[in-house]
Amino acid sequence: MAEKELLLPENETERLIALESYHIMDSGEEQDFDAIASIASAICQTPISLITFIDGQRQWFKSHIGTDLTENFRDLSFCTHTIAGTGDLLIVPDATQDERFADNPVVSEANVTFYAGVPLVNEDGYALGTLCVMDLQSHNFTEMQTNALKALGKQVVDKIELRRKVLNLEKSNQDLLNANVLIQKFASMAAHDIKNPLSSIKLTSQALKMRHEKLQDDGCLRLVNMNITATDNLLTLVDEMLAYSKNPTLLLQKKQQFELNGLLQKVLGLLTVPEDVQVELPPNRNIIHYSVIAFEQIIINLLSNAIRYNDKENPMIRIAFAEDEHFYHLEIKDNGIGIAEELQERIFENNFTINAKDRFKTQGSGIGLSTVKDLLRLLNSEITVKSAYGEGSVFTVRLKK
Repeated sequence: MAEKELLLPENETERLIALESYHIMDSGEEQDFDAIASIASAICQTPISLITFIDGQRQWFKSHIGTDLTENFRDLSFCTHTIAGTGDLLIVPDATQDERFADNPVVSEANVTFYAGVPLVNEDGYALGTLCVMDLQSHNFTEMQTNALKALGKQVVDKIELRRKVLNLEKSNQDLLNANVLIQKFASMAAHDIKNPLSSIKLTSQALKMRHEKLQDDGCLRLVNMNITATDNLLTLVDEMLAYSKNPTLLLQKKQQFELNGLLQKVLGLLTVPEDVQVELPPNRNIIHYSVIAFEQIIINLLSNAIRYNDKENPMIRIAFAEDEHFYHLEIKDNGIGIAEELQERIFENNFTINAKDRFKTQGSGIGLSTVKDLLRLLNSEITVKSAYGEGSVFTVRLKK
């Protein structure tokens, strides 16, 4: 009796995973499937026809002609034997004479006598369910009916494959739309907000350089050249951001190798770092393969916040790095003002600020961290924070390789 309780295909675990990918269980009735079941009933000359899918515990009827039932226990189902078989049609001419089914309540109480079922085998070879016909009296099943039931079963498989592809396409389109909206908003906002003043700074610096060349002040010239170099770096960054805003898919597709500390030094060169702020970089030379523009934007925001919101006499920022098979792990720790526990989730909300002015007497817009979190979600990555008010914060970023 133990074997009769639940007969499993050899690839049951993989089969269940495949079934889940179709999102077909409990999906409701559809006319196209009902039409196939009706044709099967007419050709096979049986009052009952079912299109079924079988998960770990039950047999659910996508279509049910000739019965009001919508599901059955898996261990009572004829179709359990069909999907566990060789992949061919299972025919039971008289279940009352078949030792596998004679004591089954479907036979002994519901009087089902005849069964013929074809497994619904997907393109990867997994039997997801069946197309079956049943009757309360025995039948002789003809070759024409056998071929017809197999052909109709193939139509069912074609329909669920098409249905899955449409669902996946709709999801991909929605994901792409979400990505486009996020990146266009992010890149356009940041780029247009800073490009004009940067151009003005560069023009002013160039004018200063021309004036200095007449005065021959080498120290002033060095500072002006540094200013021009930093401005050129920022303008390059802005141009990259504008390019991504016009073609957002580049953010995900265009990855390249870079040396972590070199990029961190470049970012620090773009920021206003007071002389009293100590920044500790990772000790080793780490090579990363990632989207440079995405990485830069994440680091710029986190380092800028760590610098701005620090009220200590000896401000400290420590950057740590590690990696495993699937992720890069980046940690930015500071000894700044910290974040109250009740606000640590809200800081990632759009337009949320903690109502605290930074060391330069300005208040944040509440856009940066929310955009970073959205960007990381798009990259299948995440950011978390641990903080103690008055003591500092640790932001941890997990970047999916």
